[in-house]
Amino acid sequence: MDKKIPFLDLKTSLKDIRDEIDEAIKRVVDNTSFVLGKELEDFESEFASYCGTKYAVGTSSGTSALHLILLGYGIGEGDEVITVPNTFIATVEAIAMTGATPVLVDVDPDTALIDVEKVREAISPKTRAVIAVHLFGQCSDMDPLVELAAERGIKVIEDACQAHGATYKDRRAGSLGDAAAFSFYPSKNLGAFGEGGAVTTNDRELYDRIKALRHHAQYEKNIHKEIGYNYRLDTLQAAILRVKLKHLDRWNDMRRSAAEAYRKGLEGTNYWMPKERPECRHIYHLFTIGAERKTEVEKKLSDAGISWGEHYPVPVHLQPAFSYLGKKKGDYPVAERLMESIISLPMFPEIDHEDISFICKVLRKADSSVSG
Repeated sequence: MDKKIPFLDLKTSLKDIRDEIDEAIKRVVDNTSFVLGKELEDFESEFASYCGTKYAVGTSSGTSALHLILLGYGIGEGDEVITVPNTFIATVEAIAMTGATPVLVDVDPDTALIDVEKVREAISPKTRAVIAVHLFGQCSDMDPLVELAAERGIKVIEDACQAHGATYKDRRAGSLGDAAAFSFYPSKNLGAFGEGGAVTTNDRELYDRIKALRHHAQYEKNIHKEIGYNYRLDTLQAAILRVKLKHLDRWNDMRRSAAEAYRKGLEGTNYWMPKERPECRHIYHLFTIGAERKTEVEKKLSDAGISWGEHYPVPVHLQPAFSYLGKKKGDYPVAERLMESIISLPMFPEIDHEDISFICKVLRKADSSVSG
């Protein structure tokens, strides 16, 4: 096969909506309200409605969204926040940025999502919150987690940065815990033309606090009651996201169709694929497989002109930045095994199903050649 299959294609999606995007940008430019403008207010209202929450606050990134939620709940030095090691480092960075201590727990081997029983074991008198990461586009098992948290008086925060439009028991990501953080990084299912994020919640007190903290803690003009942050979402990005939000469900349906083609094409192979739970609607921000001899499989993909990704090969507790946690290899065996083996395959709404067939053909051949 002569052509290259990209891991991600942002240009194709843009072609269909280019006129809408250009008009949205023109509105902002003509209005010149580039910071905290009406387009931001409209997007916040529309995104809250989409997620099924009362409130949404635009932020500068998914990382700042997580940081603001933790700050909004007064979490800081002396507190503990539970989450998983198989996530992008930003999840745990946000905890560390408050001065709180990250407490990591292992994950379910079928889904790579947080193990509720491990959370139960990890709760201590210092625990203030648990962050459930909706990894790769599937929601964590939220009802048991929320029930456990309510028993112990701790907050449940969704890291929904990869789960725009995913559902759990017919409820959308962002509405399942006390608050949720989203990222609008360009590669996300709902991506901006740069950095961006949002917090969703039904908690009015948290909403008011986060709205102030993102804008230098101005609860009223020129009055700063505490140290705040410059964590605002630009109006221009909000206008672009308003356009793209209207197309999100259609794009997610296309991703699900591509994922089904991958699953059928790889049926009967030795590759690990995350189980899609029956109560969940996975939106496949990423489609990942696990291969025992990962390097060999990656080489065969590259030789065939197929791009691939790694998410995330080094778990958080083995990152140099978090060596102070005192954890070692083997402490989280399920997460470590998954992260060592995972390969992310090309995934975007418009991916050609003939390309998926070719990718699966290469993977099936690789599976038979490396498994012996």
